Amino acid sequence: MLELSVSRHSWKYWRLIWENSCKETILSPDKQHQTTETKPRPWKARVIALWGVMALLGPGIITSNVDNDAGGITTYSLAGANFGLSLLWSLIPITIVLVIVQEMGARMGVVSGKGLSDLIREKFGVKITFYMMILLIVTNLGNTIAEFAGIAASLEIFGISKYLAVPISILFLMWLAVKGTYRSVEKVFLTACVFYVAYVVAGFLIKPDWIEVVEAVAAPTFRADAAFMVMLTGLVGTTIAPWMQFYLQASVVDKGLRVEDLKTVRIDVVIGSLGVSVVAFFIILACASTLFKAGIKIDEAAQAALALEPLAGKYCTWLFAFGLFNASMFAAAILPLSTAYTICEAFGWESSLDKKFSEAPQFYGLYCFTIIFSGIIILLPNLPLISLMYISQVINGLVLPVVLVFMLILINDPKVMRKNTNGRLFNAVAWLSVIGLIILSLMTIILTLGSDLFT
Repeated sequence: MLELSVSRHSWKYWRLIWENSCKETILSPDKQHQTTETKPRPWKARVIALWGVMALLGPGIITSNVDNDAGGITTYSLAGANFGLSLLWSLIPITIVLVIVQEMGARMGVVSGKGLSDLIREKFGVKITFYMMILLIVTNLGNTIAEFAGIAASLEIFGISKYLAVPISILFLMWLAVKGTYRSVEKVFLTACVFYVAYVVAGFLIKPDWIEVVEAVAAPTFRADAAFMVMLTGLVGTTIAPWMQFYLQASVVDKGLRVEDLKTVRIDVVIGSLGVSVVAFFIILACASTLFKAGIKIDEAAQAALALEPLAGKYCTWLFAFGLFNASMFAAAILPLSTAYTICEAFGWESSLDKKFSEAPQFYGLYCFTIIFSGIIILLPNLPLISLMYISQVINGLVLPVVLVFMLILINDPKVMRKNTNGRLFNAVAWLSVIGLIILSLMTIILTLGSDLFT
């Protein structure tokens, strides 16, 4: 029997299990002593150990993939349909920054055992935290409304009315969180991540010109006009959203990961960041290779799905629409959770999916309110949903640098991080990334002042 003094949920625990599965105790011929040799053991032992390591993954993969939500898919679709392949190159630096930011957030959660809003309140005081929470509530509500718009639009492609789809979705999402535990909810979210492969399949079905794609990535295009800059800011805002930093850190804490799990946490973050960028790549590619070349303009992701049918076939349309529904439903659960985690941490209320409703009424109340409010808004007629979805992503890009400055100050505080503060090189890259985002935000504001881009 293997004796371990470390947490069952830690990387070290499952690494020792794995090593033990590769060893066998051999008795000598005289049976007076024994030695341990490395020998192949039954495959089941290794599968169990590998499954245990995989069980530690989740927060990074889930958080990153939620960014490919209805607002994200809309933004990527617009980028491909309106700008062709010219913005594909931006996914490379965006991915690098995403890995850096997510690693810092996850590391803070593991080391401090506290959520980001909790740390901001302790370090900067209640007033700053209050105004930060107001900004996040507004942006998260806008994003959640966009998710329900995605649910309604995607199911209408399959002939299901939004007046049926939205109420059923609201009830399911409320039941999922209120009746589930962290582990059961996480399993549902990880399953949803798998279905993002629909966009990769759709991208290959279109049969793009891969030489043209490589050239577009290798020779970046940049235009200093309002439309291009707003779209670039939207890509940044939808891929590295402010809410992500709060949700990831809270999720790491709720899962109970510790300092010895840092190796697993970093793998989790990298897998998630690469996954979200691959999906974004294929969405932009699909719309650029079909709609942009055909001169078809769209206003939303659902239009992109319908417009693909005469150009790439009905199966591509169905895959695109199914991907939109999966992404929207997935994010419609995560964003309200992020809001609930963030607000409850900021004000010291209980915040955990492992608590009952009676033990954490504010947490579940905020979650349910966000879902119900957003769903009802979608059922109202004549709302400018497309403008709302697109603008919410741009606002994400504008708010993000503020959140990152708080994160960088906190992660370099030895009182919070002990020996796990940023190194010099990591710090230099992180600060350069934040400065770049601030410059991008300022350029976007300046170029859009006086323009009729959102009118």
